[in-house]
Amino acid sequence: MKTIRLTAAQAMVRYLAAQKNEEGEALIPGCWAIFGHGNVAGIGEALHAARDTFPTWRGHNEQGMAHAAIAFAKAKNRRQATAVTTSIGPGALNMVTAAALAHVNRLPVLLIPGDVFASRAPDPVLQQVEDFDDGTVSATDCFRPVSRYFDRIASPRHLLTALPRAMATLTDPARCGPVTLSFCQDVQAEAFDWPETFFKDHIWRRRRPRPDLDELERAAVLVRAARKPLIVAGGGVHYSGACGVLEAFAETHSIPVAETQAGKSALPWDHPLNFGSIGVTGSSAANAIAEEADLVIGIGTRFQDFTTGSWALFRNPERRILSVNVEPYDAAKHGATALVGDARETLVELGQLLVGHRAPAPDLGLRERWLEAVAAATAMPEGNALPSDAQVIGAVQRSLDDEAIVVCAAGGLPGELHKLWKAARPNGYHLEYGFSTMGYEIAGGLGVKMAQPQREVVVMVGDGSYMMMNSELATSVMLGRKLIVVVLDNRGFACINRLQMATGGESFNNLLDTARHDVPSDIDFVAHAASMGAIAEKADSVAALEAAMARARASDRTHVIVIDTDPMPTTEAGGHWWDVAVPEVSTRPQVEAARRAYEAALARRDEN
Repeated sequence: MKTIRLTAAQAMVRYLAAQKNEEGEALIPGCWAIFGHGNVAGIGEALHAARDTFPTWRGHNEQGMAHAAIAFAKAKNRRQATAVTTSIGPGALNMVTAAALAHVNRLPVLLIPGDVFASRAPDPVLQQVEDFDDGTVSATDCFRPVSRYFDRIASPRHLLTALPRAMATLTDPARCGPVTLSFCQDVQAEAFDWPETFFKDHIWRRRRPRPDLDELERAAVLVRAARKPLIVAGGGVHYSGACGVLEAFAETHSIPVAETQAGKSALPWDHPLNFGSIGVTGSSAANAIAEEADLVIGIGTRFQDFTTGSWALFRNPERRILSVNVEPYDAAKHGATALVGDARETLVELGQLLVGHRAPAPDLGLRERWLEAVAAATAMPEGNALPSDAQVIGAVQRSLDDEAIVVCAAGGLPGELHKLWKAARPNGYHLEYGFSTMGYEIAGGLGVKMAQPQREVVVMVGDGSYMMMNSELATSVMLGRKLIVVVLDNRGFACINRLQMATGGESFNNLLDTARHDVPSDIDFVAHAASMGAIAEKADSVAALEAAMARARASDRTHVIVIDTDPMPTTEAGGHWWDVAVPEVSTRPQVEAARRAYEAALARRDEN
């Protein structure tokens, strides 16, 4: 057997560079890196040697780098993923939030934090976490519950099994998620005689599990019997490449479609069977259909509480749930009839059993009235009052073409965007709302732009999320990956402030003006963004925002537009109750009243 002598870090980089997807693209096209004493000597030297064929991108924050990597994978519909390496200690743990984000959203990312010495000779090293009862514990054990596959590389030989297992996890349609290889720093630099065959090009093909025939027949019986079916399209529709098949299936069988946050843009917004968003942030049209549906057909969705209105939305006493999902864990939730399989292939085969079947036509008037409500909410405001989020969304939408991608993650904007954004093309709507991670937006936008460089990428972010993490704005400038960033400044965490007040609380510690301070906050977001190399300007009205958007589209680098907004209004049309527990005991009558309303809502849900 021919061998080649390499360090473990060099071997890892060479192996990663040899992995391909079935389109012939690099499965792992590069690595994000912030170096420290736990990875600079070993992994850093290996990445430097491969820099012309396996690029390394430098970020400004470990969590931000990981967010960019995850967004890249999502924008690529999980066909590619990137690696992220950090030092040990705080550098590694900065990625734990991102790992949880990827875990919840079923998105692939390869996390390679440095770790302590396998030899333990210099223990305790700088930044080492010591467990008094367990000598094997390291800070990176924090990744275990938020990784689909975790391994500690304490010997070069470990890579011979760990790396193929990592690739298998990243490419598995059901188990897909974050992989963590915690790489001991002395092992990174250790040489080993590797089999040359280990570095041969390898193609990882997407597995498309076909449904079980018995499950398929049971599903067909349910669909044929339904008089008021509804399809709920989730992110799995995108990852399976099933958007076109879903459209044909819905048209053939006359079934209306509602979209989750992850599923939005599966159908064009103007398709007559697209009834819009569903659930807590749903359209009045989709939610009206959902309340009466006798069969809810979930396709690639986890049926998260925002999708189901905390399971109070589906009110038909005869309602059944059919769940098409590649992951059996998700398919069997809440007593659903499981139909386990790849979304695209399952819809094709289910359609073959439904030849000639068409459900009664849905009420298209519901959809028409909803679109009228969208137009009213997003219209140009009159007067000089601060605009609402919805009015800003309308201005941004009017300024873009159908190929643009909007990116967002947390706060009030995701709810308004879910209701109001008109996504015309698949993947034109990129929301991270499984973990709803503040600070994802700008870093995520950078990852999306790296995945889809030919499309305009617009990041919409509140001032609260901007302050959580904005450093990858500088990275976007440094890498020449132009973003348009619209910062809506409502002076604080307005979404949670509204929720606080809706549950009987007083405005407290959310808006900057009601938080404890000795000096009032007065952040100049324009100056801040400009200091990181972006073009930046302030829009003093919605009309000015539209003019600024035109300049931003013509810009040659990242362009930030800041606009002041009203923290209180949200789109009244649509929406649904969400289960947020209200205190049973309080000295405040507002909380007591909110508790009574909460108990009444629970009682209505329990009637289902």
